[in-house]
Amino acid sequence: MFRWLRRFWQVLFLGFFLFCVVVTTAGLIRSYNVEWLLEFDPLVAVSTALASHELHHTLLWSLFLIVPTLVLGRFFCSWMCPMGVLHHALGFLARKRRLPDRVKQNAPRKSHRIKYVILAVMLGMAAMGSVQIGLLDPIASTWRGLATSVMPALGNLTYGMYQGERHFQWGTIITLVFFGALALNFVYPRFYCRVLCPLGALLGLLSKFSLFRIAKRPEICKDCDVCGADCQGAADPQGTVKATECMVCLNCVERCPRGGLSYRFLPPVQLSSTKTDLARRQWLGAAVAGVVAVPFARASDGVDPRPHPARIRPPGSLEENAFLEKCIKCGACMKVCPTGGLQPALHEAGIEGFWSPILIPRIGYCEASCTLCGQVCPTGAIQELTVAQKVGNMPEQPPVRIGSAFFDKGRCLPWGYQTECIVCEEVCPTSPKAIYFKMETVTARDGTQKTLKMPFVDLDHCVGCGTCEARCPVVDRAGIRVSAANESRTPKSSISLTGGKI
Repeated sequence: MFRWLRRFWQVLFLGFFLFCVVVTTAGLIRSYNVEWLLEFDPLVAVSTALASHELHHTLLWSLFLIVPTLVLGRFFCSWMCPMGVLHHALGFLARKRRLPDRVKQNAPRKSHRIKYVILAVMLGMAAMGSVQIGLLDPIASTWRGLATSVMPALGNLTYGMYQGERHFQWGTIITLVFFGALALNFVYPRFYCRVLCPLGALLGLLSKFSLFRIAKRPEICKDCDVCGADCQGAADPQGTVKATECMVCLNCVERCPRGGLSYRFLPPVQLSSTKTDLARRQWLGAAVAGVVAVPFARASDGVDPRPHPARIRPPGSLEENAFLEKCIKCGACMKVCPTGGLQPALHEAGIEGFWSPILIPRIGYCEASCTLCGQVCPTGAIQELTVAQKVGNMPEQPPVRIGSAFFDKGRCLPWGYQTECIVCEEVCPTSPKAIYFKMETVTARDGTQKTLKMPFVDLDHCVGCGTCEARCPVVDRAGIRVSAANESRTPKSSISLTGGKI
């Protein structure tokens, strides 16, 4: 009974999760609150609160997981987690057939404490203002893997021939990490959940105080080991059940032929263990390692994310330090971007900004009337804007600038090759246009003279949307390119030139 009930809830929540990922698309999203599952994650709430010293109001949804965990135990991992469902299915396919082998697969191991070390390190880093939990958090990593790997691949197979292929830079790395985590089930079942998952570690700590736990009745148990054959958390149901590892799958309760295991209210201490197998010194050492890692990373040459010209953040993004304190690299903003311009960063944003969103105009520009990235951001790293706020109303309200355009005069057709071209001015969406022309007389190689429209950029009106770079007819590297200079969110990036024109 428990098994089929659990499977029903697993399929239900996985289907809901997939629905949220699929509709995180410009043409489908409408008013769906697709970020709800990410806001439901207590690890996201804890880490971003530690880093930014404030709790984004939407992350209060995490209480709807924390409170039931304090009552029921670590049930989320086995009943609701989308990554857990995938691992459960693959673990079932990879499990051994003989009972003794399955019991051995599901035995407690010292490696299971690694997830607590990962949790301590990441919380230590968060305390120093660097949020990295999104790299391993099961909800964020599943969303990112589906949004930037699986969905684009499926889309290219189905409608890519009609709408053009959509791709993400470094998508291969994300694909390898995502499917590599799933493939670990063939090492032993639910390897990721038992060894690597920081959210599972956090919920395991909360489960120490849960009111309901599984406990063994020694006077009934005959040590047949049947209970250990299907234990999802390797929680040692044959011995003293580890509440911190137990995923409340209830397989052991259902499989025990004598009824020697029960899910009960506040069982005696000797019947249910709440230890994590990690000493206080190890906890402290891991947390200190996370704290120390951040200043060393920031002090290293070339890892400062702030000055890189290609680090163009989405409109509405917080100032860079505040942005890195809240961004969990889930990929929701990249998935919803209608032009595909938002891409996961590799080196452009430094070590701390790995896989965080940046705009690559050559792939896709920032649509003037689009504010979807702020709508789907679960942590407030990208503030939700109205179209009026984004576009502005000069001179009373300036527009939101994410960068500025610059001409590469060696590649621009009029400047470098004395060839007529007005594409960048035609596609510029601002009003008045940020790109304007001056009529200039140029002398050709043979001595003849002709008059050309030479393009210039007016910084007073350029918002860095990248439409000009995206549409530039120069095939490879555009003759006009956008950098993060002059972005609204960073006053120090302001460009001060006479007349504001370059």
